[in-house]
Amino acid sequence: MIQPPLQRNSAAFFDLDKTILATSSSIALQSSFVDAGLLSRRAAAMSVLVQLPYLLKGADEKRMDKMAEAIGDLAKGMNASLLEATVESSISHAIDPVCFTQALEEIQFHHDQMRPVVVASASVIEIVRPIGKMLGADACLGSIAEVNDDGEYTGTVLHYNQAANKAAACKELAAKRGWNMDECWAYSDSVSDIPLLSAVGHPIAVNPDKGLREAAVKNGWEIMRFTSTAAVHRTIPTPSRRTLAMIGAGVAIGAAAVGYVTAKRA
Repeated sequence: MIQPPLQRNSAAFFDLDKTILATSSSIALQSSFVDAGLLSRRAAAMSVLVQLPYLLKGADEKRMDKMAEAIGDLAKGMNASLLEATVESSISHAIDPVCFTQALEEIQFHHDQMRPVVVASASVIEIVRPIGKMLGADACLGSIAEVNDDGEYTGTVLHYNQAANKAAACKELAAKRGWNMDECWAYSDSVSDIPLLSAVGHPIAVNPDKGLREAAVKNGWEIMRFTSTAAVHRTIPTPSRRTLAMIGAGVAIGAAAVGYVTAKRA
């Protein structure tokens, strides 16, 4: 079997909400947060109202800034370690079933190519890390919320991993790991991630909102439609369609070369 080429000088950056997941991770985890006492039912309902415009219309910078401020207020006093532990214990029933099948295939494709996968999300890192671990990500980037001496969120967001900030964080990680951004890939559904998509050599618009679709068409970026969902742990880790296509092409080239050599010997 022809082995895929090593691509360790590049990485694949994946947005999380509505790119890997068919919904927002915070919304998918809300009932778990309520059960753990992290959120009241009223706060959970408020969180849905805060995120609804983003889920329905896409996220421009103004909407995302308002959402960050509102979620920071809702999270104030929440224990960060308990939040991460709750996400870890809720993965199988809250997150696993809402992963896009096509996103899992793309992640598998990059793993087949020995290319590191990075989950880069605007959600706080305590939510992103357990999900990234489930997906087999090599690194995770998320928003950094201030925590007091008691391990509770203060309501202040130190780094909001969105728009230009997310692009800067990905570039910084690439510089540390020795990845060439011109060789990297990035996947997102949102107009807010245009800075990241513009920074890589292989930008992919996934189920793009209106603003991102316009930018993708204008710049000639690939557009992909993710539609079906499947649980990660019930998905057989077979080579992705992209990988199978590459292997098929390699086999065809190899067969042609063998035929050429045989003809010369004859």
